[in-house]
Amino acid sequence: MSYIDDLMQFGLTRQESSIYYSLLSEGMMTGYEAAKASGISRSNTYTALAALVDKGAAYVAEGTPTRYVPVPVEEFCGNKLDYLRNLSERLVEQQPKAHDEDEAYITISGFQNICQKAGRMLDGARYRVYMTGPVSMLELFREKLEQLTERRIKVVLITEPVFELKGAVVYHSDEIEERQIGLIVDSVNVLTGDLSQEQNCSCLYSGKKNLIDLFKQSLSRQIQLIELRQDKKGSCEE
Repeated sequence: MSYIDDLMQFGLTRQESSIYYSLLSEGMMTGYEAAKASGISRSNTYTALAALVDKGAAYVAEGTPTRYVPVPVEEFCGNKLDYLRNLSERLVEQQPKAHDEDEAYITISGFQNICQKAGRMLDGARYRVYMTGPVSMLELFREKLEQLTERRIKVVLITEPVFELKGAVVYHSDEIEERQIGLIVDSVNVLTGDLSQEQNCSCLYSGKKNLIDLFKQSLSRQIQLIELRQDKKGSCEE
């Protein structure tokens, strides 16, 4: 993503982001100067500048002609994050109660959405985590997995050779599917399916007991097969 695209994640339109970027690059400017620097029409520039002031990304300097001063990006983003954090806490406290999502089969689509769901599941672990996937996939969650082992939570991983994680039980297999992820936390919820950078990837999430039991059985068979092959290999080496 470009710098403009990243700014848009903080509630700015593309034109507002472009003008804010120009202000950050050039410093205090009039509307005319901002329009010239950004290549946006003067009418749209003045509208965007007013919006930047309203959204806390710019200040109006005293004097004539009117000049606009950019709020440092760390201050603008920090203020936005503080606001969203407080808003999030209030929304959580006041959210209406509905049927538990764990009682349904839910399809989660998109790389970022799947990663965020898996991350939330790991954050909520209290007793044990079983996870399977290629090395590239597990590396995405290494920090969270390390935090779990530091908290003395049991972590069992099934992945390709060479991946290691201190404090975790790691089973190595040469038959790990490239794009498949499997995650079960505390025998309470499970996430399984296809994870890749492609837009069409999707996973199934649920707290349904039958899916959890099925997934646990699959993991158990994988582990037994890996242990059996290791025993055979050890016997041959002797």
